[in-house]
Amino acid sequence: MSTTQRVTFLKGHGTENDFVILPDPDGTLDLPPSAVARLCDRRAGIGGDGVLHVVRSAAHPEARAMADEAEWFMDYRNGDGSVAEMCGNGVRVFVRYLQHAGLVEPGDLAVATRAGVRRVHLPKPGEESAGITVGMGRVSLPEAGVTVTVGDRSWPARNVDVGNPHAVAFVEDLAHAGDLHTAPHHSPAGVYPEGVNVEFVVDRGPGHVAMRVHERGSGETRSCGTGACAVAVATARRDGLDPATDGPVTYRVDVPGGSLVITELPDGTVEMSGPAVLVAEGTLDPAWLAAGE
Repeated sequence: MSTTQRVTFLKGHGTENDFVILPDPDGTLDLPPSAVARLCDRRAGIGGDGVLHVVRSAAHPEARAMADEAEWFMDYRNGDGSVAEMCGNGVRVFVRYLQHAGLVEPGDLAVATRAGVRRVHLPKPGEESAGITVGMGRVSLPEAGVTVTVGDRSWPARNVDVGNPHAVAFVEDLAHAGDLHTAPHHSPAGVYPEGVNVEFVVDRGPGHVAMRVHERGSGETRSCGTGACAVAVATARRDGLDPATDGPVTYRVDVPGGSLVITELPDGTVEMSGPAVLVAEGTLDPAWLAAGE
């Protein structure tokens, strides 16, 4: 990255799952993993669970095939610099930025991600209390089961795919998940060859659960949108509910940073609704960023 290139950034969060936003419509920024990790460093950088790189789909080789459906591509990176397929909270914050920048209008729009095109409803004036709703696509339930272990405790976990992999374990107390700074052990290891997001879940009441999560590449985060979707689907199956026969199933999922509303529809797709907030905007020192390359 050039030491004279001006780089604008924003900071935002969705239920306190926080991101550094890098507007780059033409895809000219070079973002090696080391630069992403430095940006997300909470002591020496801006700080965040990940980076939302905002690029026109036509300008990014991984998204050009989706350009006719979605003008904008969410090139999402985890806090350690690794590439991720999808981030549910990130999509809402991504769209909030597009609105802030005057690039989209309230209503229905599409966003390209590595997990495919996601449909988003950006509320119109008077609808804001509902939050931003993201069509998260079809959730699958691979048959391979796993066991999750923290310390001397182990639980069976449901294998759920929301465009990225999840293991959902129901526990008696969220404290049993430990500090979640390091990835909980799972076995057999071959079920998730590229790592996994692990959710620990407790019941709060009818249609209401709470969770903690370890996100691969980021550690414990205050929220995980795809994780909340995985939890809702796993909880529905545990509760004997199947939208294909029972109609839409909705759960409120509490995360440390707030609450999300997840609805699984009869066609097997899932919708997620929740807040998205922009908190700051500024300019990076390009020499600082380049120094880490």
